[in-house]
Amino acid sequence: MIEYFTSNLWLVWVIISILCLILELSSGDFFILCFAIGAAASAIFAGCGAALSVQIIMFAVVSALSLMLVRPALLKKIHQPQRERLSNAEAMIGQTGRVSESIEAGGYGRVAIDGDDWKAKSADGCAIDKDVRVRVVKMDSIILTVEPLNTVNE
Repeated sequence: MIEYFTSNLWLVWVIISILCLILELSSGDFFILCFAIGAAASAIFAGCGAALSVQIIMFAVVSALSLMLVRPALLKKIHQPQRERLSNAEAMIGQTGRVSESIEAGGYGRVAIDGDDWKAKSADGCAIDKDVRVRVVKMDSIILTVEPLNTVNE
């Protein structure tokens, strides 16, 4: 068995590469992946008939280069800055909807936004008729403050 592996060192490097890939699945930080790349490069050199010392040197060099070049590029690609996701009241401000129940002057009505019906009041205290498109300008607890779209500077 040992004679087989010594005559087929490329297979040993392939097994090392596969084991490194399996270990990488448990870590996910692309560190062990660099050694898998180094082992794959050594498997290529072993398949071409290079001496064991050359294979080991290539493993070390390619692994080091992968750590310096491949890993930072992958980390940068995976951890790209994403647009900030708003939540709660911050996500409601600026949304547009349609008045589903007329808003009385100085009172309340209801506004439908994305399938939800919200209690709402007018920003300027004026009445807003049913089916008028409005924009949310403020949110206090579960009560929206809205203004008609035709008076909003767009």
